[in-house]
Amino acid sequence: MPKAYRFGATAVSALAMAMLAPQAAFAQEAPADEGASDGQEITVSGIRYSLGNAINEKRKNESIVEAVSAEDIGKLPDVSIAESIARLPGLAAQRVNGRAQVISLRGFSPDFTTTFLNGRPQASSGDNRSVEFDQYPSELLNMVVVYKTPDASISGMGLSGSIDLRTVRPLEYGKRAFVVNMRGEVNSGGKLNDDVRNWGWRASASWIGQNADGTVGWALGYAHLDSPSQNRHVKAYGYEKFDHGCFWGDGPSWCDPALNGRVAPASARNSQFISGQEVFAYSREQRRDAAIGILELQPSEKAHLELDLYYSSFKQREVMRGVQWFDNPWADQQTLRNVSNATVGGTDVAVSGMANGIAPQLRNDYNTRDDQLFSAGLNGEFAMTDKLKLVADLSYSTNTRDESITETYAGFGCCATSATQNANRVFDSIGFDFTQFLAGQGFPDWSEGLNYSDASRVSLGDRAPWGGWGHDGQTKEPHVKETVFATDIGFNYEMDGPIKSVDFGANYSRTTKSKDVAEFDLFLKNGRTQALVDPQYLVNPTSLGFAGMGSVLSVNLPLALPVYYDKTVYVDRNTFDKAWDIAENTITLKAKMNIDTGNLHGNIGVQWVHQEQKSHGYAINFLVTPRQVDPISDGTSYSDWLPSLNLTYELGGGHRVRLGLSRQMARPRMDEMRADFIPGADNICGGGGGSSAQCQPGGTIHPWNANGGNAKLEPWRAKSIDVAYEWYIDKSSYIAISGFYKDLENYVYLQQQSFDFSGLTLPPSVVVPVGVTVSPIGTIRQPANGKGGSIYGVEVSGALNFGKIAPVLDGFGVIASYSYVKSNLRPTDSTNPNTVQATRIPGLSNHVYNITGYFEKGGFQARASYRYRSGFKGEVVQLFANRGLTEILADRQLDAQIGYTFPDGSSLGGLSILLQANNVTDSPYRTRLGVDGGGPRTNDGGYLPEIYEKYGRQFLLGFSYKF
Repeated sequence: MPKAYRFGATAVSALAMAMLAPQAAFAQEAPADEGASDGQEITVSGIRYSLGNAINEKRKNESIVEAVSAEDIGKLPDVSIAESIARLPGLAAQRVNGRAQVISLRGFSPDFTTTFLNGRPQASSGDNRSVEFDQYPSELLNMVVVYKTPDASISGMGLSGSIDLRTVRPLEYGKRAFVVNMRGEVNSGGKLNDDVRNWGWRASASWIGQNADGTVGWALGYAHLDSPSQNRHVKAYGYEKFDHGCFWGDGPSWCDPALNGRVAPASARNSQFISGQEVFAYSREQRRDAAIGILELQPSEKAHLELDLYYSSFKQREVMRGVQWFDNPWADQQTLRNVSNATVGGTDVAVSGMANGIAPQLRNDYNTRDDQLFSAGLNGEFAMTDKLKLVADLSYSTNTRDESITETYAGFGCCATSATQNANRVFDSIGFDFTQFLAGQGFPDWSEGLNYSDASRVSLGDRAPWGGWGHDGQTKEPHVKETVFATDIGFNYEMDGPIKSVDFGANYSRTTKSKDVAEFDLFLKNGRTQALVDPQYLVNPTSLGFAGMGSVLSVNLPLALPVYYDKTVYVDRNTFDKAWDIAENTITLKAKMNIDTGNLHGNIGVQWVHQEQKSHGYAINFLVTPRQVDPISDGTSYSDWLPSLNLTYELGGGHRVRLGLSRQMARPRMDEMRADFIPGADNICGGGGGSSAQCQPGGTIHPWNANGGNAKLEPWRAKSIDVAYEWYIDKSSYIAISGFYKDLENYVYLQQQSFDFSGLTLPPSVVVPVGVTVSPIGTIRQPANGKGGSIYGVEVSGALNFGKIAPVLDGFGVIASYSYVKSNLRPTDSTNPNTVQATRIPGLSNHVYNITGYFEKGGFQARASYRYRSGFKGEVVQLFANRGLTEILADRQLDAQIGYTFPDGSSLGGLSILLQANNVTDSPYRTRLGVDGGGPRTNDGGYLPEIYEKYGRQFLLGFSYKF
């Protein structure tokens, strides 16, 4: 019953309130505990009002929640709502291209969290279930509520929690307003690529109105974002030793001691070298247009109707230029000279020197992404009697993503035909110094010998070593679409006594999601003859000076692609494995009793959830000619009981304790639910029958094996307990301590399962002796529900108004929070029951903390906010928009802002000006090689760096004016 809880009391975290930029003073009703007389209007503004209102709301809520609430229409200043909620206790943002995009709640992957808009489920354009919050402009949202404990009246809540994005309610707002915001922005690092500027702007306008008798209300809002970003990127592919005296194919024998000396001096021959590396300059343009339309009707006290519409179009364009190469003496021409080595974690690592015989591959890439999001909802409340109320809700949400990812290759020298491409690689000597990179404190320092921006010497064409990559570029075009339809009907019956009311109802939802990826190879025209680029298709060279390199040739790919390349459809097994569609039908029956007796209040409820799921995909048999690609469908159904309890006991004097008990669930990842599988077959009998009994007449062989998805996956399930202590010291100061423990009944791991391969054609490579039977039963490596574990944590938050300590400190304050989370997952592989290696949940950071200091007085406002997130295993976009896991190192970010609000009654009353600085310290994004316990290790057990990126500082200057 979305409406039933939407207008209930909402606990708002004091920390979240502080994240709101101080805004223009405006008349507000005082919080209930301020003692204002009826009709009295108190003018308050900024953070201190938000703190008082937040604490007052927090005391009335029955669930444990956090929230961000706008002080007025259009008064959430961040670039997206993700930036606002990233500072809440127990929440942590993952930066994508320098911006907060996805949110981890209480150490869980974003897939464990459900996102609503006005209480309604939202479709996602990602490959799975997590919502990308940068599609939602903060200017159009009035509040975000994060539920940490479930409410039985809300369907589809996540296992880690739920995030409800809320727009303004015109009649509840109660007055007319028109607000405009305008801000310009600039990136401190300047332009990396000449065809993408480093400045942008954003603007929004919102209008709220009501008719004279307050029975009709409306709200319209529009927000535009035009925001470029710059990304300086380097990556180390691996670390290995080179000078062993044994080089495959380099001499007449397997090992030739005469080859020792490719690494000099001899003291560096046992050092670890970075074997492959890249330095890229990314520039992105992001344009978002979003709009809301809200119509609210209340013709009588017994009826209330709302219609909500939301639309967002988010277009991203990215150019990337750079170089990649190998430092690898396994190749004939390469040597490493003047090497200096140092000890890193007890391991000798090559720090500086000169790599000779290097032929860099130049890259010119162009990527686009278009997201279209539309959501609509109709809600009605009807008082059937004095005590019985009917609430009905219909909603629809659809999200579509279309991408194009294109990379092309070039190199020094011209112009070999396809027959001699590898022979025309021109070699260079590149100096290197990895001192800062290995310490995690800066970029490597490279120096090249050739001019890679010389348009008369650099030509298009494949320059990869060892025969090349077989094409001169490639394009991938993912298409993802998700649609969610939901209908909800419920009743609320008021009662007398300890049970003050009862809620009961039902919800039906249908979710469909599909993905496919069109793939193409790019070949240079004229038989792949390498080609110089005409100046009309070039832009100014791109400098890689941030890593010591010079400039590289920069091609305007949108113009050059049809001129120089032929586009050929490319199909392999993975092309079909990436194509799937899934349909889910879910029925939820729910009931809740609301309790209020003496010092005890809360609720107890239960949900019965039944889901049917169906996946359509392919059996992809490339072992036979012609290939066999057969459509298949598979699925399952299941039911769950989800009880929940939320109780609060008032101790008096502002002290209280809370208890939450619940059973929760989160539906599995959609890409893992695909029905696709790719078979393989073993030639068990070796072509000659062998001596094995199974290869003799009358025997049975099981040659089939496969990798694939699992359409029968069931949800993650957990039992959860939450306890909390809160002390409300006064209207602007509080302390809260909470702890949670979740017993994960199961988890999803890659496991080896039995599988029926009936209907597939056995490849000719499998020899079947006379009299031997081929069984269709084999094994498949696929995601499956397995052994679970636990996750637990502690969250501490508080706010202190220094003016309560000493009057001289009036206007100063601090808000802070700290979260500690730990998990204990021990996956067991069905093929090896003794496998109990600990696995970390993606998104889990052990330590997250935030601190904000602020000052606000006489119209002047200032604040600085610092947030820290310890290292975690993150899911990121890797090659060609495929999702993968990587180890992201600790992240730190400092933001600051100052502003001034002109007083009411002055000639500039209603005007606020604001200066913001984001990422003040230019904090880097860093990863290390390997995931969990994998990857190269130093002698002391440490890890070696992989990616180092910087995005620059973002400065914004703008104004807000309210009519």
